Formats: sequence, structure tokens, C-alpha cells
Amino acid sequence: MAETSRDLIKQTDLIYKLATRLIDTCENECNAKESDAWASRDITRARKAADEARGLAVEQLKLMRYFWKQAHWLTERFPEAKLRDVEGLVKLVDMKEIEANDWSLTPGRYVGIAPEEVDENFDFEETLREIHVELEDLNTEAVTLAATIKKNFEELGV
Repeated sequence: MAETSRDLIKQTDLIYKLATRLIDTCENECNAKESDAWASRDITRARKAADEARGLAVEQLKLMRYFWKQAHWLTERFPEAKLRDVEGLVKLVDMKEIEANDWSLTPGRYVGIAPEEVDENFDFEETLREIHVELEDLNTEAVTLAATIKKNFEELGV
């Protein structure tokens, strides 16, 4: 399930990227804005709606992956669904052991230190792709804002 959701996130980002690239190509290289059939406002609204839908879908898929990882983490440490000693996490102690530790309830005295875990499921490609998509959106927004600022200065005569 986690692998499928990761693949769906990649495909969702790719579809959005290709659709925006198509719109940009139509506007910049095919002079679509000059055509009466090209409804710029509708296309801008559709682009924003698609971006919001992409963001929501990616967020939900990431949540699914997060909960899957958490469930996997729990079942790995507690395979029989029963509380047991886990180094660095939990230890069952009786009153004699607490008394032997001077009645201290500091967890470190009992549980020890967990072995360091390496996240083998970290997907560098996915993270880089997310950064790239966000950067493209920010660049597009920056260009729009720069044009608005320039227009406002021109109107002010500055």
C-alpha cells in the first residue's frame, strides 16, 4: 500500500506538471491567448483547481503512508499485540526494581537507549520532485507578482 501511494503521488505530480506545461506551450508558443476560443480566466481557474486537487490528493496519500508506517512500526515492536519490553521504548518493571532504583521513575533507568534506525523507505526522488513542483509554483507566482508590482509602479508614475 505504501509503495502504491508513493507511485500515485509521483503520477499525480507528473500529470499536473504535464498539464501546466501544455497550457504554457499553448500560450507562449502557439499564441493561444490571441484566439477567441482561448478563455484565459477559465483556464487559470482550472489550473488553480487542478493544483488544489493535486495538493489534496497528495496530502491524503501522504497521510495514508504515514499511518501505514506507524502501524508497521507498532506491529514490528509488538508482534503479538501485547505489551513487552522493547529496548529504548518500554520496559515492564515491578515495585522491587523501582525500589532498587531509589524510587526513581526516570525512564532512562529502565528502558535504555534505542538502537539507531535508518529510514530505508526515505525516497529522495519523491522529496526532490515535491520540492521541484513547489519551486515551479513559487516561480510562477513570483513572475505574476513582479508583473503586478511593475504595473502598479507604472500607474503611480514611478
